[in-house]
Amino acid sequence: MDAETGGDVLVVEDDPDMSAMVGAYAEVAGFSYRAALDGMSALRELKTRRPALVLLDLMLPDIDGFEVYRRLLEDESTRTVPVVILSGLSEDAARARAANMGVRAYVTKPFDPDQLILMMTQHAERPGGP
Repeated sequence: MDAETGGDVLVVEDDPDMSAMVGAYAEVAGFSYRAALDGMSALRELKTRRPALVLLDLMLPDIDGFEVYRRLLEDESTRTVPVVILSGLSEDAARARAANMGVRAYVTKPFDPDQLILMMTQHAERPGGP
C-alpha cells in the first residue's frame, strides 16, 4: 500500500534511528512511511498530506506529543486522523491522559514489533473509510 492509496504512516519520533526502525515496521505492515523529527515538522507534514495513521512520540524537542495531538484535534482537516502513541513514558498518568484525549492506542518503548504492526493495521484508515 502506498501514499497514492492513502497508506502512509507518519512517524513522529526525534531519534532518527528509532524513526527509521519504526518506519521499517510500517513498511512490513504494508504502508509507506514519512518521518517527522519534531512536533512542528509533524504538524507541517499533516498539512501536506493526510496520513493513514500517526505514530506519535510524547517526548519531542520542541512541543510535546500531547500538544501535537491537541493541535491536530483543533484542526478540522486533521481531527479524525488516527493516532497511536509510541512512547517511553509508561506511567499510568500519561496513558490516562492519552486515553482521555482519544488516542487509538498507547504502545510503550521498548515495544514488541508484532504488537506495533498489529496496532498499525488495526487503527490505520483504509481507502474508503477508517
